[in-house]
Formats: sequence, C-alpha cells, structure tokens
Amino acid sequence: MAKIALVSHPESLHHIEHKVGGWYDTGLTERGQRQAKAIATALAEAGIHACSIYSSDLQRTAQTAEIIAQTLASPVILDQRLREMSYGAAEGRDQAWFDQQIVYPPNGVGRLDHRIYPSSENRREVATRVYAAMEMITATAEQQLVIVTHGFAATFVIAAWLGMPLESVGLVAFRVTSGSISWLTQTAPFHNRMLDRLNDTQHLTNL
Repeated sequence: MAKIALVSHPESLHHIEHKVGGWYDTGLTERGQRQAKAIATALAEAGIHACSIYSSDLQRTAQTAEIIAQTLASPVILDQRLREMSYGAAEGRDQAWFDQQIVYPPNGVGRLDHRIYPSSENRREVATRVYAAMEMITATAEQQLVIVTHGFAATFVIAAWLGMPLESVGLVAFRVTSGSISWLTQTAPFHNRMLDRLNDTQHLTNL
C-alpha cells in the first residue's frame, strides 16, 4: 500500500505576531519546534522511516521537514511549488488589517481565477504549481512519502492525489490546521486512492 503523510507546518512566528503569512518567510516558534518533534514521533510510530520528505522551501516548512528528517533518517527535498498561496503586497502586514481588505469569492462561477487581494495568487495559480509538484512526487517508486506544506496549499495536494481535475478545484476545501497530519493512501490490488484521515492532531495534545 502506498502511503503519504501530509503535514501542515506547526506554529510559526507570523502566527503569534498576527501577521499575514503566504510567502512572508518566518520560522517556527519554540512551541512550533516542539510540535514538529511530536509530528516526527507520530510518523515514526506509524511506521514511516527512511523515505523522502518533500517540503515547501519556506522557513517554517523547511524547519519542520528537517526536524522530521532527524527522527526518520530521511532526506529532505525542497520544492517552492509546495508553498502557501502568495498574498502579494499584503504579506507581513497585520492580519486584522488584511481581514478588512479581503475580496471574497463569488458563490458560483469565476472562483478559480478570483483574487482575494489585488496582488495575490488565485486558486488556479496555486493549484497549477501544486499539481505539477504532485505529478513529480507521485511518479517516484517510493511506497512511503512525507509532504510538508501549508494549510491552504494542502487542499490542492489532496485534490491532486485524488485525481480531481484542476478545473474542479474552484469550490473544494479540505480543512487542515497547523501541525496536523493527513494520510493519503493507495490500496492494492485496485489501486484506489483515498484520503484515509484528515487533519489528525492527536499528537499535539498538551502542546
């Protein structure tokens, strides 16, 4: 059975500073580092070991991947296509300010190309690069993989894994919170792909 552990990075400095994330490049907090170690332990206990770890190249994900790699004895491969949505000129600004600037998407057509902020990426742009990364990642022969990404980008990792056409992801959202693990599997002999578990945070208890 093929198994992918999809990790959303834990607490980052921009979280506690209440800043807009996206490509705003901050590292993990001390709490986030402890959470990353808990993620690594949970993966090891699930039998993940010595497999490739693909990660967004931003600090908060790269640091998470490196902490996991130390426990799993695994190589880390950084890929900027796994980054979070870019919020353009809003990145690094106060989140409360940004919340007042968001242009919400319509309930219907046009969502894929809608920009919530003038210089932000849209869903199509994020999905296109994440889908390209997933095509490369899933072409490997490895039966176990770890992918470390971000809360919004994770939706498109899951959608790509399930074979959803890119044109269909204007409406889809899989809720993934910081520090969570989601499990993507493919079973023999029918080779069906599944979202086996979404947003597991049991390992973060008391952290």
